[in-house]
Amino acid sequence: MGMRFAATTLLIVGASGVGPVSADVYTDIDQLSDAVEERVIEWRRDFHAHPELSNREFRTAGIVADHLRSLGIEVRTEVAHTGVIGILEGGKPGPVVALRADMDGLPVVERTGLPYASKVKSTYEGQNVGVMHACGHDNHVAILMGAASVLAEIRDQIPGTIKFVFQPAEEGAPRGEEGGAGLMVKEGVLEQPDVDAIFGLHISQNGEVGTAGYRSRGALASAQRFDITVTGRQTHGSQPWAGVDPIIAGAHIVTALQTIVSRRVNITSAPAVVTVATFHGGVRNNIVPDEAKLSGTIRTFDAQMRKDIHEAIHEIATSVGESMGATVEVVIDPGVPVTYNDPDLTAMMVPTLERVYEGRVATTERITGAEDFAFYQEELPGFFFFIGGRPASLPADQAIPNHSPLFYVDEDALLPGVRAMSQLAVDYLNAKSKQ
Repeated sequence: MGMRFAATTLLIVGASGVGPVSADVYTDIDQLSDAVEERVIEWRRDFHAHPELSNREFRTAGIVADHLRSLGIEVRTEVAHTGVIGILEGGKPGPVVALRADMDGLPVVERTGLPYASKVKSTYEGQNVGVMHACGHDNHVAILMGAASVLAEIRDQIPGTIKFVFQPAEEGAPRGEEGGAGLMVKEGVLEQPDVDAIFGLHISQNGEVGTAGYRSRGALASAQRFDITVTGRQTHGSQPWAGVDPIIAGAHIVTALQTIVSRRVNITSAPAVVTVATFHGGVRNNIVPDEAKLSGTIRTFDAQMRKDIHEAIHEIATSVGESMGATVEVVIDPGVPVTYNDPDLTAMMVPTLERVYEGRVATTERITGAEDFAFYQEELPGFFFFIGGRPASLPADQAIPNHSPLFYVDEDALLPGVRAMSQLAVDYLNAKSKQ
């Protein structure tokens, strides 16, 4: 819960660099956040029960846009397919700050047993799938809608402009489509007016409810998808010598790829991950097929290491396949860069987190997960932080990871999330407008 301040002038000093700010603003934010908390919980439960896959967030975007319009905020829709931008002009001139939330769910069948659990079904890459907010984006959207409600009420006290960025497809656009933060940037989300800094958050059970975490500089890994197609020659399963078996070649490729991290990169300089996650081939038990397909993910924190790993995947896959008579095609997508928190912006804003979370703020280790928030940070200073959603009664060693069908959060995390996003925007604009 955020601190309460008396109605006097508060001087925030130290690493934040923030000048005199009226304590009335913080009192207003606290009270307005309290008032909107019940609606934030309702929004979150509604989004949780009605998740939508990447680039298909039509219902979510409609609710967001209607809410922003009801607050008298200028709204732009259909940015990067289903993205929504809200522009709130403050009562005084000043810089521009953006607050971002991601909207998409995942192809996961929910098993939480919650009364508002998702029962939604959809199609993902040709497969019938369940859909679930297994990464907590329903919380992110509800938090930012709450922050918009709070900040719209105090717009006369805001020196500058706030952009609310509701982004689709953080989990990645469907194959053959563009989407996510990269497309938002391409379609001008950081322009008209030009944004000076951007903030985003992510909820998980890595932290207990009522806590926050951050890391300056490289916080989350760069990530790329790779696809490997192994082509052999079809034959009867009783006569494998009459053809070329792409399944056995693919199996050897999977094993050989494990040597990249274990034997070919210096993991003392930075961590790296190469994971093969899918392997598909064949349609019948007694037919050796023509083709097998593998796909996986690459995670790195260092640009040269990323380049070396990409080259190693090409070399190993093609050489192993050719040694067994198969031909191999390797495709590695551009993926997302490292989520890099600008050190100066981080130092400026950490005191705000400390105020909201009453000192329960910690520096996190590097995370091999990835976030396309990194595309915004390639264009301007950004600060991405983490908020705890694990119930206090749940031991840390029993935390449920994001993307699990059992993932859930303690809804007490929503209120401080609203306060954090609101106060980060106000503190940044106040600091920069005085420079």
